[in-house]
Amino acid sequence: MTARIHVPALFTRAGTISALTIAAVGGTALAPGFAPTAEASGHSSEALKIAASKKGSPYRYGASGPHRFDCSGLTLYSFKRVGKQLPRTAAAQYNKTRHISASHRKSGDLVFFHSGRGVYHVGIYAGRGRIWHSPKSGSVVRLERIWTRSVWYGRVR
Repeated sequence: MTARIHVPALFTRAGTISALTIAAVGGTALAPGFAPTAEASGHSSEALKIAASKKGSPYRYGASGPHRFDCSGLTLYSFKRVGKQLPRTAAAQYNKTRHISASHRKSGDLVFFHSGRGVYHVGIYAGRGRIWHSPKSGSVVRLERIWTRSVWYGRVR
């Protein structure tokens, strides 16, 4: 992949500039190896930030915020805050999303844990093999590595 850079006119005369300079003036830059598809869509990115802001909130079965959550309650709450509707349970949320492969996952996508054909847990993909989720009774909302390969991915439309 080749670099694609949009540089404001005032920098074209200055010669070499850094990506930080471009970012500081609101430009865009794509460097070799950068995958633009790794970026989450606007609503997914915002939902991810909302889930992360709930770090430390206690787990409570059936709770959907704003101070306590179960797994699907956290995803429901996070996406509702950005204007997207999801069903209440993890399995119903899986059925409502656009299913995607692991190779096409993006930060902000939903990660569904399954046993056979049944979905039993959901979190929000945070990148680098990690999710924000509300795992179980006695625990809190936290960032954690995905611990199994028995996951499916879904994108909220």
